[in-house]
Amino acid sequence: MVNVILAGYGYSGYYGMRGLGMYWDPTYVLVLIGVVLSLIASARVKSTFAKYQKVAARCRMSGAEVADRLLRANGIYDVRIEHVRGSLTDHYDPKNKVLRLSDSVYGQSSVAAVSVAAHEVGHCIQHSKNYAPLTIRSKLVPIANFGSGASWFFIIAGIIMGGFNVLIDIGIILFSFAVLFQIVTLPVEFDASRRALAALDSNGILYADESRYGRKVLKAAALTYVASAAAAILQLLRLILLFGNRNRD
Repeated sequence: MVNVILAGYGYSGYYGMRGLGMYWDPTYVLVLIGVVLSLIASARVKSTFAKYQKVAARCRMSGAEVADRLLRANGIYDVRIEHVRGSLTDHYDPKNKVLRLSDSVYGQSSVAAVSVAAHEVGHCIQHSKNYAPLTIRSKLVPIANFGSGASWFFIIAGIIMGGFNVLIDIGIILFSFAVLFQIVTLPVEFDASRRALAALDSNGILYADESRYGRKVLKAAALTYVASAAAAILQLLRLILLFGNRNRD
């Protein structure tokens, strides 16, 4: 979200320096669409998780217990399960082989907690099987992190220097790597959810009706990644449109 604000500020500054003053930039619509999509997706996952967090799983297993059982069922014995603070801060760290489960998942035995824990195990299974999109995403992490932050320094520096094309081009290219990371994340997350639901079913952890609830939780969570990718693509499109307009000037 900070990147969105910076982009708007930077390019408004560019046109302001050219003496055009303040005006409505139509490309702001792209930013607003991205923001709205992200807010809707975030609200959806929170409300869906909260709803099914109140539904106790009949297996009476906590998220941590489910994760341990599914890891062993898939022959994975070198992944540690740790507790991490927060809500929906669950994630798998492939570098250190640590599966971290949040307060709302680690010790909870709700359908929502069990489903999220299984989703993270899905990432562990991907890692153990060298799932290509996960491997690509892991390799993109350093350059995506660098590109996400450094891109704006290059863009703003180019603007301050009177529209220095090379710096702005570098900034846009760097930001493109962050967008690519968001896109590659989509198949990784959808596949992890598919593996999670299959594992919960094959191991008899959730009943049929509970699986339907779990699918709703994971679908809502997946929408946040779709929204993030869409917002990033829209932001990149805005930069390209503004860059093209500047060239025509």
